[in-house]
Amino acid sequence: MARSSRSSHHNADVRSGAGSRSGGGSFYGDRPAGSRRPAGRSTSRGPSASGEFAMPVSATPALPAVESFDELDMPKALLSVLTRQGVVAPFPIQAATLPNSLAGRDVLGRGRTGSGKTIAFGLAVLARTVGQRAEPCYPLAVVLVPTRELAQQVTEALTPYARAVRLRMATVVGGTSISRQAWMLNRGAEVVVATPGRLNDLIRRGDCRLDRVGITVLDEADQMADMGFLPQVTELLELVAEGGQTMLFSATLDRNVDRLVRRFLKDPVTHSVDPSAGAVSTMEHHVLHVQGFDKNATIAHIASRDGRVIMFTDTKHGADRLVEDLLANGVKAAALHGGKSQPERTRTLGQFRTGQVTALIATNVAARGIHVDGLDLVVNLDPPGDHKDYLHRGGRTARAGESGTVVTLVLPNQRRATARMMTTAGITPVTTRVLAGDEDLARITGARVPTGIPAVIADPVVERPRRGPSTSRGGRGRPAYTAGDTRAASGRDDRGSSGRRRTPGRAAPAA
Repeated sequence: MARSSRSSHHNADVRSGAGSRSGGGSFYGDRPAGSRRPAGRSTSRGPSASGEFAMPVSATPALPAVESFDELDMPKALLSVLTRQGVVAPFPIQAATLPNSLAGRDVLGRGRTGSGKTIAFGLAVLARTVGQRAEPCYPLAVVLVPTRELAQQVTEALTPYARAVRLRMATVVGGTSISRQAWMLNRGAEVVVATPGRLNDLIRRGDCRLDRVGITVLDEADQMADMGFLPQVTELLELVAEGGQTMLFSATLDRNVDRLVRRFLKDPVTHSVDPSAGAVSTMEHHVLHVQGFDKNATIAHIASRDGRVIMFTDTKHGADRLVEDLLANGVKAAALHGGKSQPERTRTLGQFRTGQVTALIATNVAARGIHVDGLDLVVNLDPPGDHKDYLHRGGRTARAGESGTVVTLVLPNQRRATARMMTTAGITPVTTRVLAGDEDLARITGARVPTGIPAVIADPVVERPRRGPSTSRGGRGRPAYTAGDTRAASGRDDRGSSGRRRTPGRAAPAA
């Protein structure tokens, strides 16, 4: 039975938990830590400052937060994986939401990327699905995310836990073979991690049904709304069985997200942690006033630093041009944007993580869901047009309690708009006038004079399309596949990537 619209809810507070951890993996949260006072600070602002709505309050009292994972009613196999990952105690959003999500309550959680949301919803999804077996094409839990990169990160984060409790995961995103993904679903998968556009395509093809989904998670719901996925998300939620559990996690809560909350979450337990990506105590914010004639040289000096840096630009063509210039100056640079195939994007991120690439020139495709250990500098080559873009770009650094710096290059005609954007974001940056070669530029960013010796980066290898398996119900084709594998068997787009005719319908945005 399709799920009907849910009524609005009343409002009540929930206790937030606290905790700490040692060790850890790339998907655990960021904890404000350290006694270092950042030069550029962020200020607390009310909901109206950034257009956010107030967190709803639960009518039913929430279960209290826990101090240890051992206090939770979870399978021992999941607790064992937590121990092997070096996780000693839950992060605040995990401590507060897990007792309630494990009990089947709807959950609304706000926390910036890296605050521990993946494990907060992932453990609940897996623990509540243990012992069940999905029939072909009928998943039992669905996690919706806005981008391919975030889907891959969520899958990688949860795969060790899923394997421990013998649950099968499937990842369905654009840019990879839809026939392979149909085969994965036809084989049976208890948990599906998906972008909305591709999941809609598979449903229209008849390769996926949501009638038996008992748990639905919306991760980074605000970005899904910003990317135009709201109609597709709404359509998917209406297909889920009535009476299931819904968890919505978001870095910011604007009016579009509020519509989803009021329609599909029933008396949710709420919890908010790190509502602003700029609220991290170990993050510094700098605005560097540059001149047009010197901007390219300034960028080359910053990119030549000893260490990795992500530089955000607005367009994919601008990213590609800048990479060519930086390579000619001796910088090991590569571009990451939506014009690249998924195998290229995956390979480029791998090169950046291992240091083969030191300057990643990215569009907003990398603004969320990408975790790189030890990244201490993010540079906005042009001021973001939206305060949320600024916060999420900056969220790539100062993760897991480490320190980080966010730098924005500003031309004279951009100063007024940048000041407004910073105010909306709740950020008070340190402002400095710089030129290429300045001591201040080197002090803030680690900038160095480029070597001028051209650098060469191996092109990402694009896998050739494989002969796809049969996707019919009786097909017995079995390509080499590991649960959670997001490698592309073809570079074709979400739509029309198989020979089967699609049911007419609204075109879904590419994810």
